Amino acid sequence: MFTRRTTGGAVRAAVMLAALVAMVAPAAATVVPGGGPRSQDCLAVFETPVTLGPNVRVIRCDDGDPSCDADGLVNGECKFPIAVCANATSEPTCSLQGVQSMFLAHADDNGDPKFDPDFQALQSRIDNTIDPPSTDLDSCTSASNITVRLKGPYPGNRCRAATKTLKLTTTSTFQANRFYTDSDSLKLTCRPSIGSCDPNSLFTGTFDRIQKQVFNVNCAVSGCHDSQTQANGLLLEIGAAYTQLVGATPTNVTAQGLGWDRITPSDPSMSYLYHKITGDLGVNLGSRMPLARPPLAANLIDIIRLWIEAGAPETGWVPGTDS
Repeated sequence: MFTRRTTGGAVRAAVMLAALVAMVAPAAATVVPGGGPRSQDCLAVFETPVTLGPNVRVIRCDDGDPSCDADGLVNGECKFPIAVCANATSEPTCSLQGVQSMFLAHADDNGDPKFDPDFQALQSRIDNTIDPPSTDLDSCTSASNITVRLKGPYPGNRCRAATKTLKLTTTSTFQANRFYTDSDSLKLTCRPSIGSCDPNSLFTGTFDRIQKQVFNVNCAVSGCHDSQTQANGLLLEIGAAYTQLVGATPTNVTAQGLGWDRITPSDPSMSYLYHKITGDLGVNLGSRMPLARPPLAANLIDIIRLWIEAGAPETGWVPGTDS
């Protein structure tokens, strides 16, 4: 019978291998209980690779901070990697096991004005991975990036912090003669960092700025000029908006009679969209846009006017629109 002896070299190799494994292993996720009675808080929890203190339900991130912004870029937005777990074992006071349903607010593109496609993507991961009803312990989705874009830029290249809040409602399977509900929320706040609000670094040109700062935020939203609704035959999503606007005839008969296009290059007075955003509308010309939202900021209206006066170019910067 022989006894194998471990040499010093072998020991050092084993230590080095263990260290290498530790370096390439993924960072442990932080469990974020979403609130509510602790006796029910195991039905669903959020998870994120972002390091947080105990019992924190708010993630604050500076644009471009690699510890919390998944893209690591100073680009006017933060991407928060968030996963959802069902039947969590991280809460020892909770003995419930089994989820019947899990619904994330504003994840359904059904005309909800607060619909968010990032929430829809996370809901799809819940449906496909956890697949309620389920009794599997610590059943988790992969992380989904929730994008929070800074408010602005405002005149002087200023931005303000912006927030999205995830709200998840989870119902248990029938247990102890009743159904239990776990209501969870997680607030995600993106804050501007130095240099994060220069339009030249956020947009490729004037129309790109109008698309992202005006249309994406106010118009190409659920129930309005998105691909699902296309109110008045108008689609203002990225890739479609330019051809839908410039030189295009509006569906409004009165505007047609005035000889207006949706955007008439070089002439704001003949551009139906310009009248819609300024509210300078006569009889039978419809309502100011954005509908049921605050008017556009004066600097954004000026940017659109300057863009039209310059011939409504699809690319490049029009003087006076990059600050």
